[in-house]
Amino acid sequence: MQPDLEKQDVEEKGSPQDVNGSIEPAGGFTENDGDAEGVHSKEDASIHTRTSVDRIGPVSEKSQSPSHAKTIDSSVHSSQSNVVPRSQRRGLLGRFTIIPEVERPYEYDRKTKWTITLLVALAAAAGPMGSAIFYPALPELSKDLHTSSTITNLTVALYMLSMAIFPLWWSSFSEAFGRRTIYLVSFLLCVVFNILSAISTSIGMLTAMRALSGGASASVQAVGAGSIADLWESKERGKAMGFFYLGPLCGPLIAPIVGGALAQKLGWRSTMWFLTIYAGVLVVTLTFCLPETLHAKAVALPTTVAADDKEIRPQLSRVSTRQSVKMKTRAFAMVLKRGIIDPLSVLSYLRFPVVLLTVYVASITFGCLYVLNISVQQAFSESPYDYSIVIIGLLYIPTSLGYFTASLLGGRWNDYIMHREARKANRYDENGKLILRPEDRVGENAWLAAVMYPGALLWYGWSVDKGLPWIVPAIANFFFGVGSMIIFGTATTMLTGKI
Repeated sequence: MQPDLEKQDVEEKGSPQDVNGSIEPAGGFTENDGDAEGVHSKEDASIHTRTSVDRIGPVSEKSQSPSHAKTIDSSVHSSQSNVVPRSQRRGLLGRFTIIPEVERPYEYDRKTKWTITLLVALAAAAGPMGSAIFYPALPELSKDLHTSSTITNLTVALYMLSMAIFPLWWSSFSEAFGRRTIYLVSFLLCVVFNILSAISTSIGMLTAMRALSGGASASVQAVGAGSIADLWESKERGKAMGFFYLGPLCGPLIAPIVGGALAQKLGWRSTMWFLTIYAGVLVVTLTFCLPETLHAKAVALPTTVAADDKEIRPQLSRVSTRQSVKMKTRAFAMVLKRGIIDPLSVLSYLRFPVVLLTVYVASITFGCLYVLNISVQQAFSESPYDYSIVIIGLLYIPTSLGYFTASLLGGRWNDYIMHREARKANRYDENGKLILRPEDRVGENAWLAAVMYPGALLWYGWSVDKGLPWIVPAIANFFFGVGSMIIFGTATTMLTGKI
């Protein structure tokens, strides 16, 4: 009786491949997309086990042998065996994490998932904060280092340029070494470069250290979204992504206020020490609270040696000097390819006109954002405004509020557009669910941004040129923030949906 029961129970459950398999409708995804993605939760496993037992029918006490009870209990409490032993945890200093690493991050409880999401969001605020905190301190920096405002602006420009370029390498390295290692290494470098920025004795040294610190803090911009995707299934990922992006949005909102107050009371170097402390706290927190979430297969070492690797590795037999040099040269070439060439391979997508135009529009928007941030500091520190450093820091709030508003309302607006267009085109799958296409969001958002974004720029420039009250350019900056966030969101949708 017992073997028949176990066999029937296995047949009812099916193989793991049957459970995890899913087919996505062509050209989009359905409203309940992601329900069958990944690994079933503990509640689903429990319901599935009860269903299998109910189908078998009443079972006598004799048939409920200890082995059969153990099988059901292991299927319900499988998460206990999902925890990776402390000695086998991956990532730099992985054995010190308080939150244990698990084999299937989807099976973390919701409290743990939100805790990790919060940590990643706080880390994501470091990069934008390092840029915005410096704006109010630029005039004092020019006086202290005896240089022009044009040269001091390079400390911000190169910082932002590094934030745009370095994610190419961070993203590539994270797939090889894991998320946790990239976070810890990058923020350790960020601490070092911020300290060197704080003690800089020349504008050249400060500019170089600022560029390196920007590149170090940009790791979360590339790896953070991947960490969220590791934890949350697609049906829950939208809300988690919105929470994650509050970090990069709230950083520029708070940083100018903090930077203005610190620069006025303690000097511009205090802003660098603030960033050092923030990065140091992140290093300690991430060391003890952030487990590795990347799927084990992505970081697993190969068990077999490829033919090319066999040729590269030195053999135990005697080889000639020429052969030894050849092997070492090829090994160095492969390291160079993996470290420099492979991360740049993403640039090959620019050969597609759609990708090229999307990147071009987003680049123009990003450049205008930098120009506006510098303009706010210069315009309101001179006549007829002559505001203090603290007040200038407060004047960056309207732009950040625009980002914040567009981020909160943009999700519902985009969902409304996709559902409306799907119903209009009568796109339904075999189960009667709407087939949603991300590209449906582009049309209206592109036209809305095309009107709002340049209009807000003209409004701001005209009001500042005429010396109108501060509230007039502040309102313009709010709409500038909304318009620029629409463009960034639309560009991201196009790139992630088409590539």
